[in-house]
Amino acid sequence: MTDVATDQLQVWVDQDLCTGDGLCVQYAPEVFEFDVDGLAYVKGPDGGLRLAAGARVDVPEHLRLEVIDSAKECPGECIHVVRARDGAEVAGPEAED
Repeated sequence: MTDVATDQLQVWVDQDLCTGDGLCVQYAPEVFEFDVDGLAYVKGPDGGLRLAAGARVDVPEHLRLEVIDSAKECPGECIHVVRARDGAEVAGPEAED
């Protein structure tokens, strides 16, 4: 059995589905940022955007709820929050409710 509250999580954005609404940037600006193309990307701990398709970053422990809420509220359903150890989606369009 897994516990989303303690498992290490990673997040990535599918830019093909991103609508540019910006909810993710409002929820967790330390993790998400817009690029010049108007789409959201994840940021690494160094603050640099991860522009490669499917690029994942670790979710900081203090932002877990904000990142999960971003995935749940995203109108484009493009944010994927996964467990680092097995890649199972815990929030986002492919998460099991």
